[in-house]
Amino acid sequence: MSLRSHPAARLVILAAAVLLLNACAAPPKWRIFGPGPDRTEARIEPHVFAPSKGEHLIGRLAVVRTREGDTLPDIARHFGLGHDAVKAANPDVDVWLPKADSRVVLSLLFILPDAPRQGIVVNLAAMRLFYHGGKKREIVTYPVGIGDEGRSTPLGEMVIERKAIRPTWYVPASIRKDHAKRGDPLPAEVPPGPDNPLGEFALYLSRSGYVIHGTNKPYSIGLRATNGCLRLYPEHVEKLYKAVPVRTPVHIVNQPYLIGRSGGMLYLQAYDPHEELDAADVKKKLYARLKDMEKKEKLRLDWKRVEETVTQARGIPVPILEGAGGLEGMLASAAEVQRPAQLTGQPRIPAFKAGAWYVRADETIGEDNAKRMAAVLNHQGPQIPALVVRKGNRYQVLAGPFSSKKAAEEAARRIKIDLEYDGVLVGPAQSRELAQKETGNR
Repeated sequence: MSLRSHPAARLVILAAAVLLLNACAAPPKWRIFGPGPDRTEARIEPHVFAPSKGEHLIGRLAVVRTREGDTLPDIARHFGLGHDAVKAANPDVDVWLPKADSRVVLSLLFILPDAPRQGIVVNLAAMRLFYHGGKKREIVTYPVGIGDEGRSTPLGEMVIERKAIRPTWYVPASIRKDHAKRGDPLPAEVPPGPDNPLGEFALYLSRSGYVIHGTNKPYSIGLRATNGCLRLYPEHVEKLYKAVPVRTPVHIVNQPYLIGRSGGMLYLQAYDPHEELDAADVKKKLYARLKDMEKKEKLRLDWKRVEETVTQARGIPVPILEGAGGLEGMLASAAEVQRPAQLTGQPRIPAFKAGAWYVRADETIGEDNAKRMAAVLNHQGPQIPALVVRKGNRYQVLAGPFSSKKAAEEAARRIKIDLEYDGVLVGPAQSRELAQKETGNR
């Protein structure tokens, strides 16, 4: 199937993871979400939490409103979320072209995985890392990118064996072979620098070949995009590197359904099970566990809400006792956070430059699809700068500007390898001609 003939499908590919009280008890007295929708807060803490003893939930639920030119990956990075997490929490919001003033849910409320509360705990299903080692019972949490299907991140117990700043990547033979097949040969070693996929900081695990590291592709965080390693945003891995000592234990689990208690309420948090899991079996075990809890603790669960939570898999903890407010009530109670003047790492869209070299990455009648593809290019790592130019009743997606033909050819090569699209070089004379015509969305 051709990506060119199916633009909508192509864009998808380009964008390319318990209870103390019964139902008859008084309403819970907890207050997790903050002041509510009648007040806007200047900021929200996305990383550091100190749960009370016996609590299974950390964080808060909030919302933020977009501005023209924002994307969900921009929002995700700034507020400490991954790609799939923000997408799942906002199924009705366009990932690459949200409308201005869209209400985006910040799913910063987490049920802690069922694992020892020591060292680093990673839940692959949530694509989330939790570090238990801070001061005063603090838990620090960051989103991660994990191993792709066929190159899964391994489960089990490990330790941080060593750490390195500006690491050299010694490319495994299997990865070199795969890249060679794609027409993207790799050297045996990649030195520190912008082309190194390990980024600036690396924490090597005792399981040989696996690393917790930074990245030169920050918008892959929250996706299944690695060869098995755990990948963090550059600004997060630096903090983790400084905080975590050698020999820190690491527990990696894969738990798509999490049950947690907070303030006498029972919550269920659901993620889509990965391909490695038997989804039907995991769901069966969840229901068996809930039924056992219901019987032993004399609870009354809202089974319709349980099913909705599992089916929707939005990654938001939902109260599941009868009579409790559901997801709608939670979203209505979420505090609104001010969008800052500048989002962390948000790509800058280049201005059109007559006489420069470009690569025509796409040409379409639809302006919105052109804007989406330009956004995808601008969020590659490293960025492939791109803008939309109007040509008659059509819209071109141009990658550039580039100062030389060689630089444009390299961009075209990356577009072919990363996005499976044959870009066409646009020389200085052609870009001068375009500059004389009507342009749009610079």
